[in-house]
Amino acid sequence: MPANPKYLTNSPWQRFAKISAGFLGGFGVSITFHLALAAWLNRPNIIITSAFTAFLLWGGLMILAFLAKNGWKLWGFYLLMTLFFGLMTNVGISSF
Repeated sequence: MPANPKYLTNSPWQRFAKISAGFLGGFGVSITFHLALAAWLNRPNIIITSAFTAFLLWGGLMILAFLAKNGWKLWGFYLLMTLFFGLMTNVGISSF
């Protein structure tokens, strides 16, 4: 049974924003999140478990990208989260 057309994204720019935010933005958020955890907590344990949990988080963020109404706002949110986790990584590393 095909999808109802009223729920599909009509704009090719919105579709591009959602796909790119899901792949690239979700990857950035998941990797910087795990780097921030590794900077603040036990580094070897976080790095080993991030091989599995980063993939799960990335998959969840990809699904969330397709549930959003506006792909550009989602890009902004993912960039802000990546910046936040990157700053937390920098603060965690510089405190040691």
